[in-house]
Amino acid sequence: MSGRWAQSLGVYANPRVRAMLFLGFSSGLPFALVLTTLSAWLRQSGINRATIGTFSLVGLAYSLKYFWAPIVDRLPIPILQRMGRRRSWMLLAQSCIVIGLVMMATTDPVVDVARMAMLAVFTAFASSTQDIAVDAYRIEAAEEKDQGGMAAAYQIGYQVALICAGAGALTAAAGYGWMTSYLIMAACAFVGIITTFVIAEPSARVDRAALPPEPLVERFEQYAAQWPEAPRKLVAWLVGAVVCPFADFFQRKGLKIGLPILLLIITFRFNYTTMGVAANPFYIDMGFTLKEIALVSKVYGVIMTMVGAVLAGILVRRIGLLRTMLFGLVMLSVANLLYAHMAATKPTLAWLATIVSADNLANGIAGTSFIAYMSSLTSARYTATQYALFGTLWSLPAKSLASQWGKIVNAWGYPVFFTYTAAIAIPAMCLLLWMLWRERRGETTGVDAAEPGAR
Repeated sequence: MSGRWAQSLGVYANPRVRAMLFLGFSSGLPFALVLTTLSAWLRQSGINRATIGTFSLVGLAYSLKYFWAPIVDRLPIPILQRMGRRRSWMLLAQSCIVIGLVMMATTDPVVDVARMAMLAVFTAFASSTQDIAVDAYRIEAAEEKDQGGMAAAYQIGYQVALICAGAGALTAAAGYGWMTSYLIMAACAFVGIITTFVIAEPSARVDRAALPPEPLVERFEQYAAQWPEAPRKLVAWLVGAVVCPFADFFQRKGLKIGLPILLLIITFRFNYTTMGVAANPFYIDMGFTLKEIALVSKVYGVIMTMVGAVLAGILVRRIGLLRTMLFGLVMLSVANLLYAHMAATKPTLAWLATIVSADNLANGIAGTSFIAYMSSLTSARYTATQYALFGTLWSLPAKSLASQWGKIVNAWGYPVFFTYTAAIAIPAMCLLLWMLWRERRGETTGVDAAEPGAR
């Protein structure tokens, strides 16, 4: 038994697996700095809640990366291309992140909130581009048997970055001001740049030119045979990159189960995303200091999310994937109702810690099982593309809905807002109950409920 444990742990002796710790850190660092931590800076600077809510649209850069991922995947960068396609795109994106964070640090949102918004969008675009390149590197740099270790190392690095960009940035801002805080974060971003120079470019495992063309692309090529070559090839490329993954999904799942699956993907993260962008301004409005928020929400909360993620893995094995998703979603709605109660009272730090524990534990369960669910829906040919498509389907509507949180709070107050965030989880709950009913009847639900990675 000890030999098996030693063999399992041996994956972390792989230098490319260890490199994912630092690349995960590099990916996670800018995420909070353009969203949750930035919202705390804006609120403390006196920016109104409606404007802060609009800033959450910055997160759309992460949702829309599906549309420029093929460019990152295939287009070489002049001069930098000698580093290799993956490393060159990583280096370009990481350099832009550093520039964006430095420029954000030297911008006063009270004086020029529009400039801050543009810089946040620029930094988020660079960050999401880095994610595309890092994901490609992770898949290509290790054998299939090492992919679990690669993903685990990436997640650990990412969560450490969230603590750094959350608790670390808030603590630095409390002691030295926001400008110094963001300059420190810009210095931390050099972790990714250094790692990119140290690691080796992976060898491409699939020769795209050797893959047979998709039937839809062939049909289009026949239909557009008389078109000029340049527009015909461009549209054919778009059909293969955008239309074929979508068509493949419905060919495998069918319309009757495929549409409910997509509706579940769209609605599952409504409540957490909407509540999440409002969290830091809510804590500040409740009178908590930046240090208290950093301790409870950005350190303790992230740890509880990790605990929830581990628990999700156990629950999926014990009760199945769909039931784990439902359990996590119900827990999130209960946590939102606790926030509603908290908003109507004079909260203590202990009360805040209790609710943050419940919220983050629930998110660890719901979020991890949701990732496993989306992963189980992809086909081997379109794994990355379909996963990115599912990510766009859930995050675009959820983040667009979340952008209105400030207007809702201004009109009806925090108690009504958190009750609303609990209620918007009901459609996803109903879809999960319907799928569980079909499962009980022995009918297909589009996924093997017992195996999160089933195809």
